[in-house]
Amino acid sequence: MRPFRRPYPPVLALVLTALVVAGCAARPVQPEGAGQDGIVINDPHEAQNRRIHAFNKGLDARIIGPVANLVKGDGDAAAAPRDPDAPIGPLQMVINAGRNLSLPVKSVNGLLQGKPRDAGANLTRFAVNSTLGLGGLFDPAADSFGVTERDTDFGQTLAVWGVPEGAYVELPVLGPSTQRDAVGQVVDLLIDPLYHLLDGRQAGAVFGLRVASKAGDRARFGDTVDGILQGSADSYAQTRLIWLMNRRHDLGETSDDYDPYDDAQVMDPYAD
Repeated sequence: MRPFRRPYPPVLALVLTALVVAGCAARPVQPEGAGQDGIVINDPHEAQNRRIHAFNKGLDARIIGPVANLVKGDGDAAAAPRDPDAPIGPLQMVINAGRNLSLPVKSVNGLLQGKPRDAGANLTRFAVNSTLGLGGLFDPAADSFGVTERDTDFGQTLAVWGVPEGAYVELPVLGPSTQRDAVGQVVDLLIDPLYHLLDGRQAGAVFGLRVASKAGDRARFGDTVDGILQGSADSYAQTRLIWLMNRRHDLGETSDDYDPYDDAQVMDPYAD
């Protein structure tokens, strides 16, 4: 049998990084009605992005949303923080396992960002939950030891290194992103230690579990997502605006007084 072969990571990473940096040359534009504070949006590919958004919106209505509702109904799987004494259902176990499998690459990104304590916390969580948590089905690292996840990705690593965000893009299935974050998602796969340690089938199973865990995020913000996609006059413009504001806040690239979870600060591009 022919051995499973993976693409050559350094070459792909360099090519993709070159593409994102080249795309950053596009001049940012500030659309009308972008909000009182005038958030700057670089969206030179809006026509193509809108087509992909329409596809994603239909996919969410037919598949992702209904699945997320099942997850939400499974003992309120997406609630955070979770009561450690409350029983969890099988879907939440799948979500936990998927999130646990994302910890090794988050540890790598912590080191690349010069944050060894964050990297150590994620590595500790992975070790504890993979053993005491029965492969990550449970979360004793947080419930018993108070070690919480330090969420990060290679998109954030690029931001720490000073790479500009580039143009806004909407990716099929994955949704809102920027050129910087799109590259980050690919590189995260290439630098993930599990990607290099497991064979093809095992890597596929890991990827499937990590995708399944994303249903928890959709369930957690289900009402907000439904309101944006189904209730706004222009769901594309609203999604773009809110996602960029939240992402820039998470990366420390916006004002310190902005709270992405304060409804009063969520701007409607079509408000009077």
